[in-house]
Amino acid sequence: MTTHALSQRLEFIRRSLPETPVLQLADDRIDLFAKLEYGNPNGSAKDRSAFWILKRALERGEITEDTTIVESSSGNFAISLASFCRSLDLAFVPVIDPNVNAATEAYLRALCDRVEKVTERDASGGFLSTRLARVAQLRIELDSAYWPNQYANTDAIEAHYRLTGGELCRAFRRIDYLFVGVSTGGTIGGLSKRLKETWPRTRVIAVDAEGSAIFGGPPATRRIPGLGSSITPPLFEHALIDEVIMVPERETVLGCHQLLRQHGVYAGGSTGTVYTAINGYFDGYTGPRPTVVFLCADRGTGYADTIYNPLWAADPELLVGQ
Repeated sequence: MTTHALSQRLEFIRRSLPETPVLQLADDRIDLFAKLEYGNPNGSAKDRSAFWILKRALERGEITEDTTIVESSSGNFAISLASFCRSLDLAFVPVIDPNVNAATEAYLRALCDRVEKVTERDASGGFLSTRLARVAQLRIELDSAYWPNQYANTDAIEAHYRLTGGELCRAFRRIDYLFVGVSTGGTIGGLSKRLKETWPRTRVIAVDAEGSAIFGGPPATRRIPGLGSSITPPLFEHALIDEVIMVPERETVLGCHQLLRQHGVYAGGSTGTVYTAINGYFDGYTGPRPTVVFLCADRGTGYADTIYNPLWAADPELLVGQ
């Protein structure tokens, strides 16, 4: 496939990216809205950054028809890249770890000719450093490899600034609070910049998982993928954050179940974490009703065997540190 043909196919992908819907949730204290990013073609907010990173890399000549894409991912970013690379007829090698949901791993193995799965924990007790080390090895082994580097690639920030952030600015007259679950920093980096340009008084609340080292805490073992990191990704240098809320994984599970039972929203782990943070933040609040927005980053389908499985959710390991 020629570079021109790659560009044409990428344009087809761009046309398939919808403006994801906004759903208002009943709340006695605040005007609460969920932006349903699981309405993207591959079911998560990572479609935005995956598409934009591939787009910019192709425009710069960093990707050709002979390129193999190699990336470390806990799930959704790998799913997005796998789908887009298949559409572009590009080889993609995801580097995953044992925390990846079974459904996600099965999907990647069905779509990708090669999947690398690391099993050795790093010094933090997680797998990120091990995954990144394997990515570095693959970049040497393969003849022509491109690493999107979702942890430091500012194209991810631009994706959410232009796409997700642009949609939010068109959908609302104002946003008083934006709650964002954090991992690589691309989403909160792009959204915080766009919203504060539009409404300087918007408060951006970063929501992270206990055991994550992003904001300086000691890294610890985490069992739910999609949120947190054992490092502080470079993209956080660009994020405009007013407050940080840390949520234990046990409360992530409770938040997911509350969203489902109270609002009929079947969402993934990061969304349950953010919903828990919102409820705690406005606990006892009686002032004027602010407009509060958060992202439903993905669906709960990939968490059916974990968060939504009563036996897994009752595991005492989720009580560690609580």
